[in-house]
Amino acid sequence: MHQDSLQKKIGFWSATSIAVGSIIGAGVFMKPSTMAAQLGSPIWLLVVWIVAGLFSLFGALIFAELGAMIPETGGIYVYFRKIYGDFVAFLYGWAAFSVINTAAVAAISFVCAQYADYFLHLPRFDAVIEQSMTCHIPFIGDLHPLENFGVKSLAVFLVLILTVLNYRSVKAGSSFQVVSTFLKMAVIGALIIGIFFSGEGSLSHFVKAEHPKEGFGLISGIIVAMTGAFYAYDGWINVTFIAGEIKRPQKNIPRSLILGTIACIAIYVLVNQAYLYALPVERVAASPLVAADAIAVAFGSTGSAIVAAMIVICTLGAVNGNMMATCRITYAMGQDKVFLPWTGTTHPRYRTPGNALWLHGIWTSLFIISGSFDMLADMFVFITWIAYLFGAVGVFLLRRRMPTAERPYKTWGYPIVPFLFILFSAFYVVTTLWNDIYNYIHHKQPVINSVLGLAITALGLPLYFYYRRMERKKQLSS
Repeated sequence: MHQDSLQKKIGFWSATSIAVGSIIGAGVFMKPSTMAAQLGSPIWLLVVWIVAGLFSLFGALIFAELGAMIPETGGIYVYFRKIYGDFVAFLYGWAAFSVINTAAVAAISFVCAQYADYFLHLPRFDAVIEQSMTCHIPFIGDLHPLENFGVKSLAVFLVLILTVLNYRSVKAGSSFQVVSTFLKMAVIGALIIGIFFSGEGSLSHFVKAEHPKEGFGLISGIIVAMTGAFYAYDGWINVTFIAGEIKRPQKNIPRSLILGTIACIAIYVLVNQAYLYALPVERVAASPLVAADAIAVAFGSTGSAIVAAMIVICTLGAVNGNMMATCRITYAMGQDKVFLPWTGTTHPRYRTPGNALWLHGIWTSLFIISGSFDMLADMFVFITWIAYLFGAVGVFLLRRRMPTAERPYKTWGYPIVPFLFILFSAFYVVTTLWNDIYNYIHHKQPVINSVLGLAITALGLPLYFYYRRMERKKQLSS
């Protein structure tokens, strides 16, 4: 097991801001429209947001026990290594690096740059040049690296600037996160209050629907909408990735996880209801930018500029929070010599995981240029929930194997809460797989997303056996 050599500079409010800042990005502005179209009902839309939020909270309660018990940098990777051994831990770490985390950061960075372009009017190539370079990847599709190149360049610049910030100072990165999260909460609060107090809406929108889904269409819609909600809530786990750098981790990890997740549930529900107050569910479903349309109802035609500014503020903090936390998995793997060993090096002056930060920054930038991140990130919501499922099972295993181990925090509602979380996670994973296959067979989607996610995870197998063989050679020669 690796030993943390990073300094403990992250306090409770910084850790909480990482949780909130990592969760709240563009999803609060973009997902409600898609989910409304999938469900066709304001009541079911609210139910999905609440259910997804509650099970995300259950996950936070469960992983708070693991984080307080094993306060080491690396999060799920470290827990899996202790619970299931090197093989399962490596597969998770590889999936986290190769797509889950880097693709998610790339997607958020691109959205941030895209809405900054509302004010900057960045240059781009003409359509002929944009289509002149095409990279075809089997089962994924065509990539156009030159498409929207001005926006992509800004997104890459943001990633590299924030990489430099976190490379030079953990304190600077966490301070930026606190400030950006405060601004994010302020602008979202202003959005909610402004819409509700405008008087330009109707409470009837909370219950009325012209064409609500029924039967199998409703079940399928709930499954797909749940994926969108989980994508919007994802990021609560990030606090555990930086556990080795949190002050008083046994106390602050559970508190920041739980408080951050509860705050985000409240924000998402209130934002969803604000949209529905201003617009009927049919207009929410048809809106390409629902926040702008809701603000236009409340305040007039200035909505687009307001929403563009809000999205830039929210996504910038999400980029920093996710980037800051997720590279710690790769850092932990490097320290354990199961991945590129130099990624486990701590910068001698700044005491940061510098090499891991730069590797993530470069890989994320390549995703931005390729433009493939959105589909890959959606695919790996499925893989992420498999990891959450294994983590919840791990709480039971550790309780049996290590009954006398110190547990500064124990999962609230044990064993009922983790048992319900396991049942729901298993149901979600199985139904998502079934729904993907069904939609593929009926030509509703070009790829079986969940299967492709599993396939990309399996690509890490040769690397695992390579690094395992190299480590054995070193041990024999020493």
